[in-house]
Amino acid sequence: MIIAVDGPSGSGKSSTARGVAAKLGLKYLDTGAMYRAVTWSAMEAGLDLTDTAAVADRARAVELGISTDPQLAHFTADGADVTEAIRDPRISENVSRIATNLDVRHELIRRQREIIDDAQPGGGIVVEGRDIATVVATDAELKVLLTADQDARMARRKAELAEGALTAEQLRDQIVRRDADDATVSQFEVASDGAVTIDSTHLSLEEVIDVISRLAKEAEAAPPRDPRES
Repeated sequence: MIIAVDGPSGSGKSSTARGVAAKLGLKYLDTGAMYRAVTWSAMEAGLDLTDTAAVADRARAVELGISTDPQLAHFTADGADVTEAIRDPRISENVSRIATNLDVRHELIRRQREIIDDAQPGGGIVVEGRDIATVVATDAELKVLLTADQDARMARRKAELAEGALTAEQLRDQIVRRDADDATVSQFEVASDGAVTIDSTHLSLEEVIDVISRLAKEAEAAPPRDPRES
């Protein structure tokens, strides 16, 4: 099966999707890491990130290695291990320039669909991002919009970072500005048709994982949908 988890920055998408995949024995795809890896590659190449054509060419050319093991976060770009590098603040500050490049999105969506298709014989995959339910995997058996209020999202993002890694202004930029930028190309603030909205503001990570895992089991047990009803 395919479980699509969308939502704004800091809503807990990555930790939740990874936890659900581990609990259900599914693969896991962090689509945001793909955009970050392309950002890293473009910056390493010294590209002007406002040169949309050059950046799109880089996205098509770069060889990405994306781990789908929920227990192992490992990413490469042209053979270089970028697992840690793509979480650097300079990548976070620039990734929206890449993510709002429509040609880059087209290329990465193509790659994401290939990864999703390859995962199906093994049982399925949990995919998280901005537009999974609405664009990448519209046929997902379970679609979730994971939300949280702004204060909770900022607190969670701060907890993920080393002490003093970002100023309060930089942290707000990562959450508020990036969401505003990304909202120009993907609709992740409103639940898509058939999606379940889960507000995680007052829920623990374990509680959210349990809720989605239960919904996944219910979706798996449901009778197949008639394609004529789509």
